[in-house]
Amino acid sequence: MAEKHRAHATDRPMEPVSAMARQASSGTTVVTLWGEIDVLTAPSVSARLDTVTRASHLDLVLDLRPVAFIDCAGLGVLCRARYRVLARQGRLRLVAGDAAFLRVLHVTGLRDVFDVHPELPRPAPAPEAPGP
Repeated sequence: MAEKHRAHATDRPMEPVSAMARQASSGTTVVTLWGEIDVLTAPSVSARLDTVTRASHLDLVLDLRPVAFIDCAGLGVLCRARYRVLARQGRLRLVAGDAAFLRVLHVTGLRDVFDVHPELPRPAPAPEAPGP
């Protein structure tokens, strides 16, 4: 039986990581990340998030559900994004449901640092028009 194991970062081709940002009608910016966020891809992900987190009072949601793997470098990217958003009086939420990722957050003490949700937040209902 062949033993399954993860290759060392230097032994494997880099899994591309992608990011797509969109502005929700509620004013929330949703950035969906997918691929692997590790020591090889963290610099490019960090640069992309630095661009997004330049704004003040940003309401940012990072959708991590399509992320296949994240290591400590990836956690560092998330911490940096959180710092940048909070320093500009913004709000950061993570969307993640993967049990392994949630366990990593718990073990590292980051579960209580991040606002984590299993699904994308629903937009707030539009205010009703005033009556006659």
